[in-house]
Amino acid sequence: MPKAKVNGVEVEFEPGMTVLQVAELAGEEIPRFCYHERLSIAGNCRMCLVEVKPGPPKPQASCALPAADNQEIFTNTPMVKKAREGVMEFLLINHPLDCPICDQGGECDLQDQAMGYGRDDSRYDENKRAVEEKEMGPVIKTVMTRCIQCTRCVRFITEVAGVPEIGLISRGEDVEITTYLGAAVTSELSGNVNDLCPVGALTHKPWAFNYRPWELKKTQSVDVMDALGSAIRVDSRGAQVLRALPRLNDEVNEEWLSDKSRYAVDGLSRQRLDRPYVRVGGKLQPASWGEAFEAIAAKVKATSADKIGVIAGDLQDAESMKAALDLFGSLGVKNLDCRQDGTALGAGPRESWLFNSTLAGIEDADVVLLVGTNPRLEAPVFNARLRKQWLAGKMRVGVVGEQADLTYGYDYLGAGAQTLAGLAKGKSDFVKALKAAERPAIIVGQGALTGPDGAAVLKTLAGLAKSFNLVREGWNGWNVLHSAAARVGGLDLGFLPGEGGKTALEMVKPGALDVLFLLGADEIEASASGAFTVYLGSHGDRGAHKADVILPGAAYTEKNGLYVNTEGRVQMGERAVFPKGEAREDWAVLRALSERLDAKLPYDSLDQLRAKLFADHPTFGQIDYAPGSTPTVFDVAGLGAAGDLSDQPFRSAVDAFHLTNPIARASVTMAECAAVASGAARMAAE
Repeated sequence: MPKAKVNGVEVEFEPGMTVLQVAELAGEEIPRFCYHERLSIAGNCRMCLVEVKPGPPKPQASCALPAADNQEIFTNTPMVKKAREGVMEFLLINHPLDCPICDQGGECDLQDQAMGYGRDDSRYDENKRAVEEKEMGPVIKTVMTRCIQCTRCVRFITEVAGVPEIGLISRGEDVEITTYLGAAVTSELSGNVNDLCPVGALTHKPWAFNYRPWELKKTQSVDVMDALGSAIRVDSRGAQVLRALPRLNDEVNEEWLSDKSRYAVDGLSRQRLDRPYVRVGGKLQPASWGEAFEAIAAKVKATSADKIGVIAGDLQDAESMKAALDLFGSLGVKNLDCRQDGTALGAGPRESWLFNSTLAGIEDADVVLLVGTNPRLEAPVFNARLRKQWLAGKMRVGVVGEQADLTYGYDYLGAGAQTLAGLAKGKSDFVKALKAAERPAIIVGQGALTGPDGAAVLKTLAGLAKSFNLVREGWNGWNVLHSAAARVGGLDLGFLPGEGGKTALEMVKPGALDVLFLLGADEIEASASGAFTVYLGSHGDRGAHKADVILPGAAYTEKNGLYVNTEGRVQMGERAVFPKGEAREDWAVLRALSERLDAKLPYDSLDQLRAKLFADHPTFGQIDYAPGSTPTVFDVAGLGAAGDLSDQPFRSAVDAFHLTNPIARASVTMAECAAVASGAARMAAE
C-alpha cells in the first residue's frame, strides 16, 4: 500500500484516496463546507486548503486532490493558516449576523469553523448582498442571504434523492440556489438537505423558532414509520418531542431519514388518547381504568373463545404483542392476526418473510427484480440505496407492478401476476440477465401478496426463485420488503391464527365475532363487524372511532420496546418522554387487564416480560443482528399455495406516503406535505 506523511507522521492509505481522507487517517482535522463523504466532490468552498510536497508552493484543496505515494502533507503551516483565514473572511463577507435568531445556532459548521480557523476582525466595509427567500415546500425554510453556495443541497437532491429540483442560477456574485420554476421540492427525502446545509440557509420549517439545541434531551431510538428501522435520535423538551434526527447506521439507513420519519413527530402531541373511555348509550364517556376493565371483563367472560379475536397494528412493539399473545392464548383464543392487509406470509421458515440479502447486502446484487412494490414510497431511504448502485452501473433493475417514477431506470416487465407466470420461460434481455447473474435478487412487496390470490402469487414467486437459483450457498436473494414496523416481529412471535382461527380480514366481517380487540390496529375497517370492540392505542384514529372501550396506550417515543425490521434485525427503541395523561405502556395495560380476566400474566416488569420473550423466542435476544448476513439455504419452493392467478395489476402497499399511520395522520406537517404531493396545494410561483 502507498504511504504518505501527514505533518511528519507516516500513514498507509488505499489507492484512490484524496489528501483530505489521508490527513484524517492520520488524525488531523480538515475544515470543510462543500465536501461530504456521500456526495460527489465539488471543490468550491476552498476551506480544506493544505500544503503538499512535492507540488506548487501554494495551498491546494485537499478534497479534490488525489493522494500520492511518498507525498508530504502539511495541515497547520503559516501558509495554510493564512489561506484558511482568507477563505473564511470571504465566506463571511455577505453572511448576516443572524446567529441570535438562527435555528442553526449551536449546530452550525460556519460558527464552529469561524471560531477555529477564522480571523478575529473584519476588513470588509461594503454593503452586504441580500437574496430573496425561496419557497421550497412545507419542510424547508430558506434564508438564502446566508448561503455560501457549497451546493451540498443540489448534489444531494440530484444524486441521492434522484429528484433534480434544486439548482444554481446566475454567475459570479449574483449566483443563487433555487428550485426550478420556484416549485416545492417533492422528494420524500427532502429534509436531509436541512441537515446537510452547513450555514443555516436551509433549516427545518416545521421546527422554526421552537427550541435551541442545548435545551433538548437527546434519546437514541429507532424509527417505526416504515419497516427499515432507521436509527434516529429523538430530541425532547419536558413532555414534548420536538424533533427526530437520523443517526449514522451504515447497515440500515446510512445517515439519511425520510420526511415522514423526521417530521411526523408533531403528530405525537395531537389527537391523543389520554384517558379510558367506555361507550354508554351510544356515546363514549370518560371512565376510570377500573370501569373500563370491568366493561371488558364482563363481555369477555360471557363470550366463548371462538368468538373473540385480536388484531395487532403496524406500530406495535414486540412486548405488547407478546403480552397479548400470552393473555388471549391462555383464554383459548385462536383468532389472532398481525396482518391487517391480509398478506399471504406467515407459513414456512423465518427466511420466507425476511429481506435475506440485508439492506446493505443488496448493494452486492447485480440484477434485482421488484415485484408489487414501490420502494420510493414504502422505504425511501432504501430506495436511495438502490439508486446509488444503479447510478454506479452496478445494478440492473426490473419491475413487475406499477410503472412509477422510482428515480432510476428499470426494465418494465408487466403489471401483475399473469406476467410472473410466464417470466421463467421469457426470453427478454432482463430475464437472460437475471438467469446469468452472479447475485440475483427478488424484492417482493406487500402489494403482490395481499390480494385474494396472494398465496398463489407467493407460490409462483417461489417457483421463480427456484428456477433463477436465487437461494444458493453464500447468497440468499429472496427478499420481502415490508411496509409495517411491527410485521416481522408479529410473524416471528407467531401472532397468527391458530388451528381453525380467523384471519384479520375474516374477523371484521359482520357477525364473525362477538368481541374484537384492536391492539393499535388502525389500518383495517372494523366498524361493520358488529362486535364489541376494544381499542388499545395512542391516537383517536380509525380504530378508536367505533370502539366500545378505549384504553390509552403509549406511542413509540413513550416506551421502551423491541422492533424487528424487514431484514429480521431486532432493534431497541428507547423512551424519550412519558405517556400522555393516564395512558400507560401497552404491555402494562394488558398485564392489568389479565387480572380482571382471571388469567394473570406471569410478569410484573418489562425485564421479566423480556426474559420470557427471549426464552420463548430466542431470535429476539439477538439485538442488532441481521440473520441474512450469514446466508442460509432454505427450501423456497415450498412457499405459498396452489391457486388461480388474478389478472389484476399489482398496487403498492402505500398509496399516500405521508398518511400511512395514526401519528402521521395527526401531523399538520404531514397533511401539508400530502397536499403538495397530491397537487392540492400549489407551491409554485404561479
